[in-house]
Amino acid sequence: MKLLLKRKGRYYTKALVPGSVYEEPVITISGNEYREWSPKRSKLGAGLRKGVRNPVKDSSFVLYLGAASGTTVSHVSDLTPKGRVYAVEFAPEPMKHLVLLAKKRANIIPLFANANKPGDYPVKVEPVSVVFQDIAQKNQVQIFRKNCKAYLKKDGTGLITVKARSIDSTKKPSIVFKAAEKELRKDFKILKQTRLEPYEKDHKIYVLKLK
Repeated sequence: MKLLLKRKGRYYTKALVPGSVYEEPVITISGNEYREWSPKRSKLGAGLRKGVRNPVKDSSFVLYLGAASGTTVSHVSDLTPKGRVYAVEFAPEPMKHLVLLAKKRANIIPLFANANKPGDYPVKVEPVSVVFQDIAQKNQVQIFRKNCKAYLKKDGTGLITVKARSIDSTKKPSIVFKAAEKELRKDFKILKQTRLEPYEKDHKIYVLKLK
């Protein structure tokens, strides 16, 4: 049974827990609920629409940086019924929603922590096969590199959404992206990169492997 379904150009994840999480449409196929993965509410969802291949398997351990209230995390949770999602968030308000989500989904481990300090996470994070980051900070690329060095398996996959305006709003996004790519290449091979328009302006997602 597929955990990720593509239908009429839209993506759906098989609901680990019945019902919607963020008022997204839910369809039923052969008695199973599938939740639509909105590309306007999820950078990873937008990446799928732009041709990024899903790297998450049913038993994957995932480190998600910038989990917010858990919109995308909920879909990653759907995709990892035999795995685990370490969801890192630093803002108290969205963290409350993330904790409530985790109470319904045993494979989500919410971490109220600063992703800039991966050595200070409140629980032991096991080596993961996927690191995904969606953080709007000036040093977002450096944060990603730190976490991948600490937790990503050698054969794992890293995905980062680079937000150009969060790094430097005075420069053209294309210039910011080039600088980010130079930084990423210190540790990674870039497998794929794509802008996220029309879903997100001045954003680019990168799929990476450690060198």
